[in-house]
Parts: sequence; structure tokens; C-alpha cells
Amino acid sequence: MAKRKIVIGDQEIMIPNSLLTLGVVPIVLIILGMWLFTGVYKVGPDEVGVVRTFGDVSRTVGPGLRFHFPYPIETVDTPKVTEVKRIEIGFRSGKQYRKVENESLMLTGDENIVDAELIVQYKIKSPEDYLFKFVKPEATVREASEAALRTVIGRHSIDEGLTSGKFMIQEETSELLQSILDQYETGILIVAVQLQAVSPPNQVVAAFKDVASAKEDKNRMINQAEGYRNDIIPKARGEAEARVSEAEGFREARIKRAEGDVAKFKAILAEYRKAKEITTKRLYLEAMEDILPGIKKYIVPKGGDGNILNLLNLTSDEKGASK
Repeated sequence: MAKRKIVIGDQEIMIPNSLLTLGVVPIVLIILGMWLFTGVYKVGPDEVGVVRTFGDVSRTVGPGLRFHFPYPIETVDTPKVTEVKRIEIGFRSGKQYRKVENESLMLTGDENIVDAELIVQYKIKSPEDYLFKFVKPEATVREASEAALRTVIGRHSIDEGLTSGKFMIQEETSELLQSILDQYETGILIVAVQLQAVSPPNQVVAAFKDVASAKEDKNRMINQAEGYRNDIIPKARGEAEARVSEAEGFREARIKRAEGDVAKFKAILAEYRKAKEITTKRLYLEAMEDILPGIKKYIVPKGGDGNILNLLNLTSDEKGASK
């Protein structure tokens, strides 16, 4: 059957030649019906329908079978709002892994160069902004992600990027990237930002390994020194406490001895005050016994009468009797 093609708006309709013989009105009605039928569309479960009336967004609709006035009155876009899209920075996986050094090489805060690879996952949070506020969504997200990562890496040292600071760098990059995309009203929500690898450039890997070995040696020596310190300090403290206790004991003994000497002196003083002459002689005799031990001593009393001297024998025989 021969057909004729008729273009209505952006739709091409094939009409059998036999219908053209029915007259103008039936043909117009048929064409109108077919034109209205082109307004039927379907919104998938992971999509949102954005309806534009004469180019301006008029409404959004959810999943299901829908109808809109056909072109050129209304048109529909159905972006996938639940689909998580992926952007790779510094590499491309695809069929074969490929390095992109102009994206991955960047400068740290302490002026070292690192090779960083990043994966960004995002989805649409505002279909209207995503469709009509900017162009080339993938290129925009890629460039914004690279700029955010370079900014964050530039705030941190190379040690943080290679070791303990990766999680912090991921979080800061995610926050900065979301801020950039919101500023440009892209309608994009960042789902995840993940650092795949952060490493020194291939040209200086050997030097970085030497530095890492030196740091390990440094940490080992620090641990050994801390172990020695933890061993020697308690011993020194124990010895110090023992010496302090010994000194305190010596102090108490000297105090008690001094107090005893003072008490003895006071007792002698009291006796001396009662009989000064006798006490003086007794102290003299006791002192002489201490000064001249083991010597036979005689006491010659004073007197000028010429009588025979009265001798006081102060020594004792072996049996303890006086001679």
C-alpha cells in the first residue's frame, strides 16, 4: 500500500494514499487524532517528567502513563533522578585502565607533588536546574571535582595525603564540591567522594620509600627511648624516695639525739646550780677519765700545811676493787 509522509511539528506520520481520497475533513480529523496521540508518554519509576509549555517549565509529574499537549505546545524531559552517576578524576577505567596525569598531579600545602585519583558519585536532586541551568553536566562535575580536590590537597601536607589524612581530605572535598555545584545551581547532589589512590609521582617513588624507611627508623628509636624512659624513671623515683626516707630517718635520729643531749645538759646545769664547786670537780674528773684512759691517776688535794698528801686512787684492780 502506497503511503505519504506528513511532518507535524517534530513528528513524522505516514498516511496511506487511500485515506487522502476520503476528503479534507476526515483527513484533518484523523491527523488531529494522531497528533493528540503523540502527547501520550510514559515516565519510568526512576524518572521525573518535566513538562515545558512553550519552552517554560510548567509542571513536574511522577512515574506512570501521562499526557501532554503535543509539540509545539508542550514538550517533556524525563531525567533519571534516582540513578547514581560516576565521574573519575585522574584516571579512566572503561575497557582498559588509563592514567590522566594532567588531572591527577597536584601540589600539596608543603609544596610537594602527589598523584591523586578520585571517584565522585552524584545524582539529580532538582530536575529543573539540572536540565536548564547549565550545559554539559558531566564536564561541569568533572571540572568542579578536580578544582575541589586540588584546593583541599593544597591545604594539607603530603604526609596527611599519603597516610592518616585521607578521610579528612575526602570529607572536605565532598563539602567543597557540593558548595560549588550549589553555587552554580546545577541541581546535583553529591552522594560520595572516594580517594582511590594518593601516591608520590613515579619519578620520585624511590626517594619517598627512603623517606618512609627513615621515618620508620625514627619511630622505632623513639619507641626504644620511651621504653628506656619508662624503665629508668620508676627506678629513679624509687631510689629517690628511699633516699628521702633514709634522710628523714637520719634527721629524726639526730633530732632525738640532740634533744637527749639538751635534756642531759639541762640536768647537769640544774645540779651545777645546786653545788657548783662539787659539780665542777666531778665534771673535771670525768673529763680526765675520758681524755687519759688506761692510765693510773692520782688526785692531790690542795693544801699548804706540809702534811703528807692524801691520795685518792681512781683506778680499779682486775676484780673491780679500788687500790
